[in-house]
Amino acid sequence: MLSVEIDSQSGFCAGVIRAIGKAEKFLEGGGKSLYSLGAIVHNEAELARLREKGLVTLDRNDIYDIPVNAKGETILIRAHGQPPRVYKQIEELGFDIIDCTCPVVLNIQKSIKKSYQRLKSLPEPGQIVIFGKIGHAEVLGLVGQADGDAIVVEDIQQLKDLVSSGAICTARDIEIFSQTTMSPVGYKEICNYLQGRMSSPEKLRIHSTICSQVASRHEELAVFARSHDIIIFVSGKTSSNGKVLCELCRSVNIRTYHIGNPGELQKQWFRSGDKVGVCGATSTPKWLLEQTARDIENLQ
Repeated sequence: MLSVEIDSQSGFCAGVIRAIGKAEKFLEGGGKSLYSLGAIVHNEAELARLREKGLVTLDRNDIYDIPVNAKGETILIRAHGQPPRVYKQIEELGFDIIDCTCPVVLNIQKSIKKSYQRLKSLPEPGQIVIFGKIGHAEVLGLVGQADGDAIVVEDIQQLKDLVSSGAICTARDIEIFSQTTMSPVGYKEICNYLQGRMSSPEKLRIHSTICSQVASRHEELAVFARSHDIIIFVSGKTSSNGKVLCELCRSVNIRTYHIGNPGELQKQWFRSGDKVGVCGATSTPKWLLEQTARDIENLQ
């Protein structure tokens, strides 16, 4: 017999809960369309549920496909946030805005804007460095606060290459930030390397910008993964946070399987008597974790 446990800490983060709540409240009013500028959450199953309620998901460039004369239509800015130019485009086209930028992300945006202004006012202008995924929606919003003049680093090797080439100048002031959902261990490694290469330690300012909810998840999830025979990790395949957390689980439990929905479960993964752990990303809805657990139990 299999025993199945759902990780109590898995599920939507506060920012996603807030964004989806605002979207559902608007859609309950009926009569008007609600356009989400990009996927409100990186989870295909949850997007399908919201689509049935009337949420229309747009790619970033699709904003120009909505009739310009569609005054009164509303566009939702998801928790990832957007660069300033996007707000300007939306307003110029005459749409209303529901801004669901996560408060944590919003504070980081403000900090980057302030830091950028300081760095550019120095006799020898400094640089903004962001540890994050190139092209990720949140990162695009962060880079936009520096008018696009920021360097995004995805890993330690890329940082080393940029320092060696002089693209990142360690003789000048640098302020470093992180995308909220990146690995705390990875960010520490990045910051330590940069600190060791600076011409003067005080020229580097390190900002603690990984979401505290995400940061605490890493240690908790590692304990959860170790305490089970097999881990079923549920998240959208495009979720950056999902990829990071799934790899964390796999690093401590080789029998970790990543699925997007219960239909991907395979009976041969399981052994008689297995203690099964079901967990997910900050973009994974609780209802999907519960459905996955029920389907695993029904495999017996």
